[in-house]
Amino acid sequence: MSMFVPVIIALLFLAGVGKLYVLNKVKIDFFFRGIDEGFQFTEISLLWRISQECEMKEPVALFYSTPALTGCISHLKSKAEAQGAINSERTQLMLSKLYSFRSKIEKDADKKKGLDSTRYLSKNQKLRIILPGKGVFSSELLNNGNMMTIKVPTQKGIITIDGKSWIGQSISVYLWRTGDAKYVFDTKVTGDGLFLGKPSLFLEHTNNLIRTQKRNAIRAKCHILANLYILKEKTIDYNRVETANGLKCLLEDISEKGAMIRIGGKGIPNIQIKLQFQIDNKLVIMFGLVKTVEYNAEIKQSRLHFECKHIDPFMKNLVLSYVYNILPEKEKEIYDALALTDSDENSENKLMTDKVYDETEEINAANKNAAESIGDAISNTDNVIELNKVEDDGEEKKQEEAVQ
Repeated sequence: MSMFVPVIIALLFLAGVGKLYVLNKVKIDFFFRGIDEGFQFTEISLLWRISQECEMKEPVALFYSTPALTGCISHLKSKAEAQGAINSERTQLMLSKLYSFRSKIEKDADKKKGLDSTRYLSKNQKLRIILPGKGVFSSELLNNGNMMTIKVPTQKGIITIDGKSWIGQSISVYLWRTGDAKYVFDTKVTGDGLFLGKPSLFLEHTNNLIRTQKRNAIRAKCHILANLYILKEKTIDYNRVETANGLKCLLEDISEKGAMIRIGGKGIPNIQIKLQFQIDNKLVIMFGLVKTVEYNAEIKQSRLHFECKHIDPFMKNLVLSYVYNILPEKEKEIYDALALTDSDENSENKLMTDKVYDETEEINAANKNAAESIGDAISNTDNVIELNKVEDDGEEKKQEEAVQ
């Protein structure tokens, strides 16, 4: 019998270890994922505490999802503000670390190759499709096998071109991939049919995908006379309209994020300037920085690469409208596809933020109910104590009367 004792002990030990692993599987997997992602142990411990604080259902998302981490940061900031601790050294140190983590995730995402084939696209992926000369269409990936199967594309929810008419067409596809980036690829429609009863198109796969995280502003060629003012004040009045003439200059291209400026003389980089001009007889003022200068000594003129740092929303829309209206049709289609893809990304980020907010509200409501229950229990206890005190006082009074 004694010979079985070590075996029994070993089995019990293994069973205990197994039980501990099952109970702590999520935490163990979280720490292993953190190590794989290159985080230090102290950083992983901090992120684990944050995931528990935010009641995250998938804590590992903190290692790869910027929206998830942003949601947790928002939750912690709201909680700290409610407790009056937002300016405390401990809170600010934690927020600084979390912002650093977010930068690390963003940089790591940039270093990763991302999708290298359309074969890895997931079902239900939203797609924005350009059919040259016909505009931008919306679709969705229904199945991904030997071919990509997508819904027949629509415009404003309506099928404007039937499936047969798509066959043989070369198209450009734009998409936002969850937790990753935007992608663009060209492909060809090989056929049409039905998939699970839905009118569908079949697309060729490709390994040539362009990955990008930010949409660059589209600049339009122009010929707009403007006044340039060099800003020397530390505090800038964004509402001030200049009445005196500034340095005469010419805008050669423009977007809501900047412009190419031609001006006489030798320009100076890294100076703050203000541009004042008109579009369709409406005033536009842009504030920003001269990033670089190209000086032509022969004609004694400079081209200033101007980056806009501030523009009134109404004036920004004037610029956007102007740019859009003078764009060639092909560039308009690209602009629209990128704008819709941005909308897909923003919608997803909003859903993530709303989800975190709803979960936070549920936690706060639960805590409030618990506090009220404890308060009621304490109140009831006080009532019992008070009642017992009254009964005791009455009993003492009876005893005193009996003695008298």
